[in-house]
Amino acid sequence: MQLKKASILVIDDDRDVLTAVSLLLKTEAAEVVTEHNPENIRKILTQRDFNLVLLDMNFKSPIHTGNEGLFWLKEIRKLRPEQDVIMITAYGSIDLAVRSLKEGATDFILKPWYNDKLIDHIREALGRKKQKEKEPAGKAPEGEIIGESGEMQKLFIKVHKIAPTDANVLILGENGTGKDLIARAIHQQSLRAQKPFVKVDVGALTESLFESELFGYKKGAFTDAREDREGRFEAANGGTLFLDEIGNISLHLQTKLLSVLQNRQVMRLGSNQPIPVDIRLVCATNIPLEELANEARFRKDFVYRIHTVDLLVPPLRKRTGDISLLARHFCRIYGEKYFKPHVSISEKALRKLMDYPFPGNVRELQYSIERAVIMCENDTLEPGDLIFLPLESPLAEPEGKDLKLSSVEKNTILKVIEKNNGNISKAAKELGITRTALYRRLNKYEIE
Repeated sequence: MQLKKASILVIDDDRDVLTAVSLLLKTEAAEVVTEHNPENIRKILTQRDFNLVLLDMNFKSPIHTGNEGLFWLKEIRKLRPEQDVIMITAYGSIDLAVRSLKEGATDFILKPWYNDKLIDHIREALGRKKQKEKEPAGKAPEGEIIGESGEMQKLFIKVHKIAPTDANVLILGENGTGKDLIARAIHQQSLRAQKPFVKVDVGALTESLFESELFGYKKGAFTDAREDREGRFEAANGGTLFLDEIGNISLHLQTKLLSVLQNRQVMRLGSNQPIPVDIRLVCATNIPLEELANEARFRKDFVYRIHTVDLLVPPLRKRTGDISLLARHFCRIYGEKYFKPHVSISEKALRKLMDYPFPGNVRELQYSIERAVIMCENDTLEPGDLIFLPLESPLAEPEGKDLKLSSVEKNTILKVIEKNNGNISKAAKELGITRTALYRRLNKYEIE
């Protein structure tokens, strides 16, 4: 939607603000309607449509909490669930911005604003609306992530809301769920999409490599430093820096990273000259959010710094409706790769996949289909072609044992807990579920 063709509704109890916005947009937009009384919102929106709403967050209340704006945002969403709304306030904070985004706001801007900046925000909101209308159902906007389940659609909506902001994002989820794809989707939908996307697996960096890899170094800083080298922060300047497995770094390294994130400048090893960096930070971890509160492992200020907004990528067992979609997708990919373009998957094979818990998540499904495509003798994958490796699945039992699903699950839990000497956290991780989910199963099967 072009701004020149847009109709915009502006709601603010300050008539001077309404006048200023009206004059600013008079020559930019097709129509600007102003309203100083939020009580009239319902009446206005039931009578006609608007391409965009600008909504103040504070009205009559002497205490500027933003709660009134959030209330009216919810009312607008009830009347028109797809309505794009930009929140406006003079009393802004990150917390307030995040709250409004979580409630469905498209964007957030503080007043007083620069006129060019406000127009840019409006154009971006209208541009995203046009892009959203083009997006096919069942896929993330970039087509990288596949999912038609309700859980994935909710995730796509959150990505769509969060991506255009510069808020730091923490992506949570088990191994193999696709956290890196979500990180790329955030970057590709952001205002930094044309700038670098730099991924770093910080969990794989030793303490000695951490600083040189992230912050860079000067020639001669250490024995093998034969030339100046920029670090990953500098490489990502202007774009997005994705720190994967952020939960695996030590307290000592968290302190170093926190300093850079707070000051937005790095200092190469062997130099005392600070270098400013402008990055959007996205982090990912397979550690549950509640475990990040463990001060023995994580600095609170570090967690707050990387965690303005969090996204939880659901495990495959909680989005089983996507299994057949993903299986067919991987069939097409590996059929082409291994010169078997006509390969397909039978309904019986799909049922076998649906009955399997996939502790390795989408990654395990992907590898299982790839292996089946390579080894199959025919153009149709049958149940016998699908083999789940013991490494990925603790559910295999010798023949003759009780193979009721409940019995298999109970026996598996007992074995894994015993293997980990009663350590519930380690057992849950090996089973591919959260501690809370494991505790529920212990209670279900009366395991003490």
